[in-house]
This record gives sequence, C-alpha cells and structure tokens, in this order.
Amino acid sequence: MLTIAVAGFLGPALLTLLAFRIVPTVLALFQSLQTRDGIGWDNYVSLWTSPTLVDSIRVTLIYNLVVNPMQIAIAIALALLLNQSVPGRTLGRIAVFIPVAAPLAVASLVWGIAMRPSDGALNAILGVLGLSAQPWLTSADQALMSIMIIVTWAGVGYWTVFLIAGLREIPDELYEAATIDGAGWWRCLFFITLPLLKRTILFVLVANTVGNFLVFAPVQILTRGGPQGSTNLFIHEIYQLGFTFADMPAASAGVVLLLLCMLLFVAVQFRLLRNE
Repeated sequence: MLTIAVAGFLGPALLTLLAFRIVPTVLALFQSLQTRDGIGWDNYVSLWTSPTLVDSIRVTLIYNLVVNPMQIAIAIALALLLNQSVPGRTLGRIAVFIPVAAPLAVASLVWGIAMRPSDGALNAILGVLGLSAQPWLTSADQALMSIMIIVTWAGVGYWTVFLIAGLREIPDELYEAATIDGAGWWRCLFFITLPLLKRTILFVLVANTVGNFLVFAPVQILTRGGPQGSTNLFIHEIYQLGFTFADMPAASAGVVLLLLCMLLFVAVQFRLLRNE
C-alpha cells in the first residue's frame, strides 16, 4: 500500500519530468546529430566555427557572470532588511514581490517604454537630477546592462522570498549568544547568518543561473539581439537558427551546448558552496 501511495504522489511529477524535460532533451540530442550525409558532428563543428554563435556565447557568459552575483547580492540584502522587526515590514515584502506577479514579457514592454531615449521616464528622472540622458537599449555599450536591470527588477523579489524563509529558520538563540559574547552585526552576518543560509543560497543561485541562461523575452521584444549583437544571448541565437533560418539540427546542437554550459556553471557553484 505504501508503494502504491508513493507512486500515486510521485507518478504525475515523474511523468511530467519525462514528457517535458527528458524526452525533449533526448530528441534534441538525436536531432543535433542529423546531417545531410546521415549521422555526424557537422552541426557542432559549424556552430563552433560561426563567429555569430561564438560571440553570442561570449555575451551570454558576460551576462551571467554579472547578473547572477548582482541578483543574489540584492536578494540577500533585501531579505536581511525585510527580516527585521520594523514598522512596514509586511508592506515592504509585498512591494518587493509585486514585480514577480507581472509576466517578464509585460515587464519588458513597460521598461522598454521607460527606457526610450527621447521621451522615456528614466531619462526624464535623470533630467530632473541634472544628469544627461542615456541611450539605454539603443546603445551597444548599455543595452546588455539595461536587459540586466529589467531581469533583476522582475525576478529578484522571487529569490528574496526564499532567502527570508531561510533566515527565519535560523534560531534566535544563536544571535542572542553571539551578542552576549560581544559580536556585532557584521560578525553575526559572516559567522552565523551566511553559513547557516548556505543551503538556501545554493538553491537560489542554481535556480537563478538556470533561469538567466534561458532569458529570452526581453531580448526578443526589445532588442532582437542588437545593437551590434550586444544582447544576442545564446538562447536567442538558438531561436534564430531554428525559427528564422529553419535549421533545426543546428538549433538542436545549440540546445545541447547550452545545456552543457548550464551544467558546467551549476557544477562550479556546487563546488564553491560545498559543505566543508
């Protein structure tokens, strides 16, 4: 009876995982090996010799190396702030989580309007502060950072909720004992809070990394990979291969490479945050 109950609970989740994750991955791997002459590695060779795709990998790595630490640092700071017993804490948590309720496509449209160089709200605010207007999404130097700002605004509240839950699991007695021993706020942060929050941080970091590797809507809606390829993330290049140039075998090879990149990043993160 116990086996039947376990199967009843896990069965739907396992079937969903099989249908929407494992089977598509296997099919993508098989399709990536399809060539005009049969089975081979030609699609992978052509990808690695394509300057556009190599540049998209470079942009993706820069994007993830900047946006992941930035989002985690902001989420930890917000979680520490909103975990304090201060007036308005509940309203603050609601305000932080509100952007998560908006689909990323909708958030991208709103931010795209706000970042217009001529009549956007952000440049209007800069003008009031006496600062010069910025090109934002129309500049090859600022477009990628603009995408980072949009994605961070839309998603950081989601990770903040997990970190607040992790903070609430830390016993108050540890802080009381540390305070009695003369430890200040910073010592408590580095010797109590962050070590005991490490499992939650690892989960958030891994999930956030996977999500950022798959960011597509802001790029497709606002920049289409431009200007000058500055926002052409790997996932967008795969989309271009599959649906603009109708080269599904090459797109499937890109999916496999993207999966390997994500696994490499996640493995490094597990290594860095491993338990001693």
